[in-house]
Amino acid sequence: MTCGNSTYLDDHGPPPQKVLPFPSQVVYNRVGKCGSRTVVLLLRILSEKHGFNLVTSDIHNKTRLTKNEQMELIKNISTAEQPYLFTRHVHFLNFSRFGGDQPVYINIIRDPVNRFLSNYFFRRFGDWRGEQNHMIRTPNMRQEERYLDINVCILENYPECSNPRLFYIIPYFCGQHPRCREPGEWALERAKLNVNENFLLVGILEELEDVLLLLERFLPHYFKDVLSIYKNPEHRKLGNLTVTVKKTVPSPEAIQILYQRMRYEYEFYYYVKEQFHLLKRKFGLKSHIRKPSPRPEFFIPSPLETEEPINDEEEDDEKWLEDIYKR
Repeated sequence: MTCGNSTYLDDHGPPPQKVLPFPSQVVYNRVGKCGSRTVVLLLRILSEKHGFNLVTSDIHNKTRLTKNEQMELIKNISTAEQPYLFTRHVHFLNFSRFGGDQPVYINIIRDPVNRFLSNYFFRRFGDWRGEQNHMIRTPNMRQEERYLDINVCILENYPECSNPRLFYIIPYFCGQHPRCREPGEWALERAKLNVNENFLLVGILEELEDVLLLLERFLPHYFKDVLSIYKNPEHRKLGNLTVTVKKTVPSPEAIQILYQRMRYEYEFYYYVKEQFHLLKRKFGLKSHIRKPSPRPEFFIPSPLETEEPINDEEEDDEKWLEDIYKR
């Protein structure tokens, strides 16, 4: 028998470990002009409501990283308090390559021409958050560039309206390899592979409410109640401030040229859209029939869109989700 003061550990044993939800490491490497500012607004509300660690970055214009920068960023993300959701505009990072635990990735993309047009006018004229917003964002832009007609930019092959600048969405999924920035089959196929192996969900901005529903289903400890918050009139008022101003539509000829230049982007977009619709069918969500946009014959056909929920054989949803998390 020993004498002396007993400690808390003597009486109670070690304190119980914090039980983490699974997955507890999520990365949203958000694609520019694909609704990400709206989603980040929602995440700020959700992180306070559900108590997860929202890790954001002030770096908005550095998507390609050197090997050392990749290692440093992966280290910083991996040591964040869990459960965390890290978000930044950055091309896909392979954590396991540097000895880290691969997190679950999520993302949202949109029609490539619409994304390009939104970005073109946003860089010049900003959004409804402030009339001078564009001046702050691009203070050194020359007046002739700021007011450059979109048709002139496309038809006269200005760098901003040509490749490789138009090859924008695929590198977010292909990764940091130099070939990921070269428009072509290699980058396209690698991007598809990463979507299948590392992304829990890649949604389509045109169907944002369904994206939010699936995120709530797959990641409830992050996204529970997201749709009701999104539909709240107060949030809608905030969301409207992120709408780009002064957008104009290019001529049909210019649009066709953009389609040609962005053919790999479209092949990827329709691939992701098809996967997203398969996921919606699996969980009984309706797809709304939209008028198909005109596009050249080389594009892959649109996926079948269901009007009614489809109940296949009763599949164990939890088991199916588990399999995705194990990838």
